[in-house]
Amino acid sequence: MTTLVIETATAACSVALLRGGEVVASAHEVVGRGHAERLVPMIAALPGQGRAARILVDVGPGSFTGVRVGLAAALGLAIGWKAEVSGYSSLASIAAAGFEAHPEWPALAVILEGGHGEVFMQSFTGSPLASEGPLKSLIPSAALAALEGRRAIGSGVRHLLALDAKLDAIEALPRAGDARLLPPEFTSLPARPIYGRAPDAKTLAERGLA
Repeated sequence: MTTLVIETATAACSVALLRGGEVVASAHEVVGRGHAERLVPMIAALPGQGRAARILVDVGPGSFTGVRVGLAAALGLAIGWKAEVSGYSSLASIAAAGFEAHPEWPALAVILEGGHGEVFMQSFTGSPLASEGPLKSLIPSAALAALEGRRAIGSGVRHLLALDAKLDAIEALPRAGDARLLPPEFTSLPARPIYGRAPDAKTLAERGLA
């Protein structure tokens, strides 16, 4: 089965076609913003205009807008192509790539840019890939304390390096092609956003006004 992978949850805009666990074709750009303008042309430039029987999309956490751009494209294409669609986590993707590059690491913590001065953090072990606990949104000092000797990897490590310049950390963004490294249980998430923190806005009921 051919799988189209869509990655727009962070500053990167990335797509890949996978077949049998191998990357058939891919494209990756660090765009910051503007995922909506770049994504469809990147998919169209893939062999067969990216058409696949399965679509796998990064559901977060990450950029609120970026996550929703990727999901909207995935769900729209799934309808047109009559394809199945599922999600994966940006944190797990970066962890899998980190362990592939450093198989000697017993564990690592993925640190992504969050919001309101916080970072998203989740720890993983390798061989096989497994999470050590749930995703958390933490202030950088709390994330630094929670590392407990683990290597840090991700787009948010600069916030921790500002507190400890000697920290063993690697800056990284998720790449669509790295979805090939994920075990099946990490690629069957519902196609809906993982925001990583509670929304700032609350309903009237939540505010006790209704």
